[in-house]
Amino acid sequence: QVQLVESGGGLVQPGESLRLSCATSGFTLDYYDIGWFRQAPGKEREGVSCISASSSIKDYADSVKGRFTISRDNAKNTVYLQMNSLKPEDTAVYYCARRYRGGTGWALASSYNAWGQGTQVTVSS
Repeated sequence: QVQLVESGGGLVQPGESLRLSCATSGFTLDYYDIGWFRQAPGKEREGVSCISASSSIKDYADSVKGRFTISRDNAKNTVYLQMNSLKPEDTAVYYCARRYRGGTGWALASSYNAWGQGTQVTVSS
């Protein structure tokens, strides 16, 4: 069955880094864009970043541009989100999700049809 499993979250201090991983199985990753979303308590889920199936297009929310980097290794069926210079406002549960390649509106959660269970990221001093 289709699975996406996030890992790499944790508690860090402001300014530190984390790398999230999204391990996929049950489908051919090469055909899918992968997005990262996050949801903080009391807030709506928001798009953080998306990488196209070919890795040729990488999109980022304005709030993370210059600090986060998305990448993928299709041979390992894994997508990564490198998060640097973390801020307290980055605290949230982070989810990865898939959508068939070539879609528009990368930050629309409704365009994704499979999700992971999430990993908690907490940035606090």
